[in-house]
Formats: sequence, structure tokens, C-alpha cells
Amino acid sequence: MTVTATSAGAQGQLPPQAAPAARGRRLLRLVPAAAAGLSGLLLYVSFPPRTLWWLALPAFAGFGWVLRGRGWKAGLGLGYLFGLGFLLPLLVWTGVEVGPGPWLALVAIEALFVALVGAGVAAVSRLPGWPVWAAAVWIAGEAARARVPFHGFPWGKIAFGQADGVFLPLAAVGGTPVLGFAVVLCGFGLYEIVRLAVDRRRTGTVRRAAAAVGLLGVAVPVVGAVAARPLVSDKAEDGTATVAVIQGNVPRLGLDFNSQRRAVLDYHARETERLAAEVKAGKVAKPDFVLWPENSSDIDPFANPDARAVIDTAAKAIGAPISVGGVVERDGKLFNEQILWDPVKGPVDTYDKRQIQPFGEYLPLRSLIGAINSNWTSMVRQDFSRGTEPGVFTMDGAKVGLVTCYEAAFDWTVRSEVQDGAQLISVPSNNATFDRSEMTYQQLAMSRVRAVEHSRTVTVPVTSGVSAIIMPDGRITQKTGMFVADSLVQKVPLRSSRTPATQLGILPEIALVLVAAGGLGWAVGAGLRARRAGDA
Repeated sequence: MTVTATSAGAQGQLPPQAAPAARGRRLLRLVPAAAAGLSGLLLYVSFPPRTLWWLALPAFAGFGWVLRGRGWKAGLGLGYLFGLGFLLPLLVWTGVEVGPGPWLALVAIEALFVALVGAGVAAVSRLPGWPVWAAAVWIAGEAARARVPFHGFPWGKIAFGQADGVFLPLAAVGGTPVLGFAVVLCGFGLYEIVRLAVDRRRTGTVRRAAAAVGLLGVAVPVVGAVAARPLVSDKAEDGTATVAVIQGNVPRLGLDFNSQRRAVLDYHARETERLAAEVKAGKVAKPDFVLWPENSSDIDPFANPDARAVIDTAAKAIGAPISVGGVVERDGKLFNEQILWDPVKGPVDTYDKRQIQPFGEYLPLRSLIGAINSNWTSMVRQDFSRGTEPGVFTMDGAKVGLVTCYEAAFDWTVRSEVQDGAQLISVPSNNATFDRSEMTYQQLAMSRVRAVEHSRTVTVPVTSGVSAIIMPDGRITQKTGMFVADSLVQKVPLRSSRTPATQLGILPEIALVLVAAGGLGWAVGAGLRARRAGDA
């Protein structure tokens, strides 16, 4: 009799004792993906309104761990997961009033830039001194994200999470690119130190060159920040000015707050007149000039006599020039405009917002998007036009540079005002459409970084909060709550000296992009040479 025995192996199945090991190996392969997403989430937690700026360092250490030594394809996927972990919670406010669709679409697109950075970091991770090359690659990714598509979206630059951190003085050295580079370099350097320490325990040997790179990657940014501290000052150079910031509040939250445009204007005029009464009673110092927020008069005061009369009455009551945020139609074009309103002469100067917001103030690819979702075209019925010139108002002798809301995220818009003579910067904003989300705190942190970057007092008048006054050293000295009517009055320093960041302009960013390109070129060349040697 013939007996046929079919083993589990013959049937293509693993022996029972091997199955757990196989499952363990599969789970281990998921560890880098999970670590990439969690590292991105850790980076998000380092951003305002939290003051956990130092969490950016372990976040990039974890990012370095999952990418080092991997191929570019793995780096692409892991980078995308890191980007999702970071940007999904960071940008959730973009879907507060319009639903999750636009939020998820924005994150999916922006995370592609982080994916490309992941591929680049993986490529340079085999080079000597890789933390330097990798940090430069990250900044190159930020530079690209700040320019494309639709003129860019730099929200989430690493520098904007460091308003409370020890690295902040580096903003005065080379702006947001240098500040961000220092943070990322420190994170990658931290990972390199840990990696070499573990390797030493395992092998008993020390790779001195690599250890030196890791140590310098941590030490140089910290020492550089300490050395840059003298660049940060809140001393007056051109005297002082007493400034008033008005937050009038809005009748309701959400996108439909604009349906109450007259109420919004009246609220800001009323708060200004209330302040004027306190000045007359001797309770508050008389301001030299007054700053209203973006969209404080969505009724065009040039075309509507009633709106003009309301603003004129408020200006006469306070007896000081007011910068009014208006929506103005001129020659068939719509502008988001700041209007300098003199209490005697009326409107005497204007600034038209130059960096307008896609899908909020204009609709790219209008016909295509309208075919997909007509709601978008109904929300943005007419595109705003772009201004072309910097906006520096002379208000009671002080030079006030205007940077309207979304513009604060862009290096060039703020820098141009200072280069045009601004002694103080104002960032009039409207956050009423974003409810009580983290957006206003993220934007406030940007203004704090800009204050140090250019050594200027920065005021932030907002329709519904948080409005604030920020010293040139980045300190917030006064701020309002959210969705309350309030005013802030303070004597602030006027400054005219220029930091290295203001003078160098875009050059530090160009230099770091070239470093990234050099590292990537070296990595690609080394890979090609290794492949040819293998073929031979």
C-alpha cells in the first residue's frame, strides 16, 4: 500500500512555528511608515498655539531615522506620510466653513512637496555630512512650496513654529530660511548623535568624522542663535509713537459675516468713538494714529456716502489718522485695500493687497472648478485684482508698512515694506471666517517672527481676534480676546536700522537651495558611479 503525505510546506504554507515570525517581519516593515506619520504629528504639536517649539527637534530626528539609507522611492512615500501627519492637523482650519473637501485637497497637494523632500533627504543621507545636505533640501522644499502652485502657500514653514524658541534671533540673520534651516539641522544632528552612540555600543568603535558632523549640527545652530542675540532689540531709534489698534468684532461667525457689512463697519467706528471718549476723559493716552483691520469696511467708502460719513465721523472723534481696511471697486476691478483716512482731509493714500489668496480672493481655473462644483464660483463671484506697489503710510510722521493678512506668510511682502522705509509694520487681518480655530494663533506667530526678522514693532489689528501689539524682539505686550470688541493703545518704538536679513533679502534662501542642489547632484552622481561599477 502506498501512503501519500502532503506537508504544509508542499502546499505552500508556512510551518506553524514560522507563521508568527512572518507576521512579525510584516509588522516591522510598517514601523517606518508609522514613525514617519507620528514624527509629522509631533512637528504639528510644536506649532502655536502651543509653546512646545522644541518638539520640532525630535520630530526631525525621527524623520531622519526613517529616511537615512533608504532609496528615493521609499523616501517619497515616507515623506508623504510625514507631510500628512504634519499638515492634516495644522491646516484643519481651512475646512471650518467650507467642509473637509478643500482642506483634504490642500493637504494632499502640499504634502507632495514634503514627499519630494523625503526623496531628496533619502538620496543625500548616504553622503558625508548628510545632516547639512538634508536640512538644505528641506528649505529648498519650503522655497518651492512658497511659490507654486498659484503663487505658493508657505503656511507651515518651520520658522513659524519658533516664535517662542531659542533659535528665534536667527531670523534677524537670514530670515525664515536660516531660522528654519537651523532647526531642521539641529534635529537631524540630534538623530546622528543618537545613531552613532548606539553604533558605538554595538561595535565598540567611534566614527569621528560623522560624530563631529552630528555634534556640530546641534551646536552650531544653538551657538549661532546666542551670537545673534545682539541683533534683537526693542530700543527706539526714531523716537516713539502712540498707536491704537481697533478690534470692532463681527455680528456673527462664519462666511456669512459679510452679509452684515454695514454692521461690521459700524462696530469698528463705534469702538473707535468709545476709545475717543476714554481719551477725552483722560483715561487713555491719545493715539498718534489708529489701525483698523482688513475688511473693517467692506462697503466701498468711495462709492457709498453713508460709509464715508461713518469713517469720517470716527476719524474726527479720535482726532488722528486711521488706516481703514476696505473693499474697493475701481475701473471695474476689485481691490482689498487699506485706506489712509485723515480726520481733516479724508482719504489721502491707499495700499492694494498684492499677495491675494487663491480660492478666497480669486478663483484659479474658474471655468474648470465651476464645472466641478458651482458652489465655489458662487462664493467667489468676482476675482480681486493684485496691487503692484508696497504700502507705506505716513501717519503723524511715522512710516507704517502695511502687510495685509495672508501676505504675512510671504517673505518678500514684509521685506519690501521695510526696504521702502517702514519704521513700524501693521498686519491688518480678518479671521472671522475661521471661527475659533488655531489659524489666528498661527498667523500671530508669523508676525512675531517678522518683528525679529526686521527689528520692527508689529501691530496686528483683527476684526474678531486675536489682535496684538508685538515688540521688535518678538514679545507680545498686549492682546485681545477672540470675538470681542476691544482696543489696544501703547507707546511703541520706531526703528529704521536694517537687520542682515533685511539687507540680504532672498540671498540666504538662494544659497541654501544651491547647497541642496549640490548635495542632490553629488548623491545622484555617486549612485550612477556605483551602478556602473556593479555592471562592470
